[in-house]
Amino acid sequence: MKNNHIYNLLSQIVQEHRSLWRIKKFYLKDSKACKKCQELWKRLEKEKTNLIEEMIKLLKDHKGF
Repeated sequence: MKNNHIYNLLSQIVQEHRSLWRIKKFYLKDSKACKKCQELWKRLEKEKTNLIEEMIKLLKDHKGF
């Protein structure tokens, strides 16, 4: 059960990182004509960055798994 727990955490980190990559690589550039959308993508970029950092820290706390 615990291994599945760690796997789920790792899997979610990967998903969040992929999403962050798309925001940085495509979504911000594609929304240059819309200030509100730019603000949204920038906010999501920060939120996802913080979430990924938090999840990595949590994963490190489980290093004895």
